[in-house]
Amino acid sequence: MQIKQVLKLSQQLTMTPQLQQAIKLLQLSRLELVEQVQQELLENPVLEEQQEGEGDRIREDGTEIETPQEVPQSTVDGVVGDRLDDATAAAMEKAEKNDRDDGMDWESMVEGYNDYAYTPGGGGQRLNQDDLPSVEQTLSEKDSLFDHLMWQLSLTPLEPGELDIAADIIGNVDNDGYFTNSSIEEVAERHGVSVDFAEDVLSAVQEMDPVGVAARDLKECLQIQARTYHAGDATLRKIIERHLVHLEKKNFGAILKDLQITEEELIRCARTIEKMEPKPGRCFQTDETQYVTPDVYVQKLGDDYLVTLNEDGMPKLKVSNYYKNALGDERGKTKDYIQEKFRSAVWLIRSIHQRQNTIRKVTESIVRFQREFLDRGAQHLKPLILRDVADDIGMHESTVSRVTTNKYVHTPQGIFELKYFFNSRIQGRGDQEDLASEAVRNKIKQIITGEDPKNPLSDQAIADILTRQNIDIARRTVAKYREGMNILPSSQRKRLF
Repeated sequence: MQIKQVLKLSQQLTMTPQLQQAIKLLQLSRLELVEQVQQELLENPVLEEQQEGEGDRIREDGTEIETPQEVPQSTVDGVVGDRLDDATAAAMEKAEKNDRDDGMDWESMVEGYNDYAYTPGGGGQRLNQDDLPSVEQTLSEKDSLFDHLMWQLSLTPLEPGELDIAADIIGNVDNDGYFTNSSIEEVAERHGVSVDFAEDVLSAVQEMDPVGVAARDLKECLQIQARTYHAGDATLRKIIERHLVHLEKKNFGAILKDLQITEEELIRCARTIEKMEPKPGRCFQTDETQYVTPDVYVQKLGDDYLVTLNEDGMPKLKVSNYYKNALGDERGKTKDYIQEKFRSAVWLIRSIHQRQNTIRKVTESIVRFQREFLDRGAQHLKPLILRDVADDIGMHESTVSRVTTNKYVHTPQGIFELKYFFNSRIQGRGDQEDLASEAVRNKIKQIITGEDPKNPLSDQAIADILTRQNIDIARRTVAKYREGMNILPSSQRKRLF
């Protein structure tokens, strides 16, 4: 071994802050992008929001006819330009001759850095009033389960020591309404009382609304509901006490043999249990409905599909004339500050333009590949991978992946995430075309929906049906797709009624 100097020439991509921002904007969701733009408007004085009526006359290259100093957000038809106007370009050249932006190839820069990671969360239609949440949803706020139980506790005639124990129990009730975050033994130890005393307080909490709250497991939850609503039904209480597992596995013979009851009596009890609430706290869960706003619209016009970006609510940005003119007048630190903010504003505008343009191009490519889906529905979804779209539009797979993350498209078939259209390939038999995995999932769901509930189909039987339809699929693949759709196995789908 020896130490020596070696001269080596190599190329590498430097992650500048501007490039990091461009990658970040590319994969932000629409709502996150609006928030990011609003934050930039607050922090960058050079950046301004274009007012209504400004920039209405746009050239094909994206520049404005009336006011060339402004940088438009997009053209009227949703096609965005990434070329700066002459006045802006001249101001930048005057401010920084040695670091002039000559039209950086944004796509190649992003595509060159494939491993950059950022945790993810745009053209011309306005939402209808029916798409917006109701007034009640925006103004009302549900009480939490904890608040509801504590309110009842304040009206309960318990001793001070018992109130402390009850509050401890309520504090350890989870969102589903079960007392699982602690044990009764731990509660008793914390308060220096016997387990039997703590059990009595727990029984008092279990008498509160909703019925079944503070149970320690499903059996106890159903037992509380049976005592409250069906106190005289001994058979029902025996089934809950001794045969919940058999009921879950549809082993009805074992129940009939042990309890010596008729099938009609078992059906009656099974229907009653089915109507009980296995998660008493469910109605108090405060998770709000998440509304999806499409980033892009796909509409059918004649025999073709038109792709337009959703610009509703997107601020239109421009560079401040005041600070642009100040570039040539200021000196020293003030000029350096304005110059830095000016470059940041221009880069943000160009990055947003390119982001919108990339979303449009990716969506147009997906429309070309998935034309049959748009015409006929999910069963005609074609196998598609990121490389197919990337090769079609001349981009890198990583760019397509970032663009399709948390972006939604409104189509004649409904609203879908762009990633929905990318599916693995299921081999067809004989002359049958290969199918997308999502199309096969839909076929499996249809088969299960049409089965006899008293004699449900096994995974192997479903695989055999698909094989007869010239779809080459294994039983384990059927099981995987079924589980992915949250469909129970055949043994648990069986019904007596």
